Amino acid sequence: MRTITIVPYDPIWPSQFELLARPLRKALEGLYVEIHHVGSTAVEGLAAKPIIDIDIEIPDDANFDVVVRNLATLGYTHVGDQDVPGREVFKSDIPQPIAHHLYVCRSSSAELKRHLVLVDYLRTHRDARDAYAKVKREAAERYPRDIDGYLEHKGRLIQTIYKKCGLDDERDVL
Repeated sequence: MRTITIVPYDPIWPSQFELLARPLRKALEGLYVEIHHVGSTAVEGLAAKPIIDIDIEIPDDANFDVVVRNLATLGYTHVGDQDVPGREVFKSDIPQPIAHHLYVCRSSSAELKRHLVLVDYLRTHRDARDAYAKVKREAAERYPRDIDGYLEHKGRLIQTIYKKCGLDDERDVL
C-alpha cells in the first residue's frame, strides 16, 4: 500500500496535464465535449498528491462503447464506476511516465459537475484553497496509508464548499 503524500503546488502540473490530454484528444476526436484538468493539481497554488486527475466529458448521447474501444488503443481499460455513479474509471495497462487518474463522465453527470464546481471555487477563493491544503496535509498525516480515512477527513471541507456553491447534498447538481 502506498503512502499518501501531499506536496507543494508544482507549476509543471498544467503542462503534464497537456501531455496526457494530447493523445486523448486525438484518440477521441469527435467523441468528447471537453477534456478537463480537475482535482487539486488543477488549482494554482494548491498542495496536492502529485497525481493528475482528468475528466473526459462526453455528450449524454455518446456511444460509450466506442469511447472504451478508442481509449483501449492508448492502453486504457475500463474498470467500472468503482461505486461512484456518473464517473467511469480507466486504468492504463502501459506504465505511464506521469501519474494520473482518468475518468469519463457524461455531460449531465453529477460527479463531473462536482469536480468542476470544486476546482472553480478553489481557483477563485484563496482562503478556501489554503484551508483545503491544510486539511489535506492533516489527513495525510493522520491516515498515511488509509485512503478511505484520508478521503473522509478532507470530505468534510469539500461538503462545506459544495453547500456554499448550492450543492446541498453530495449528490445534488447545479
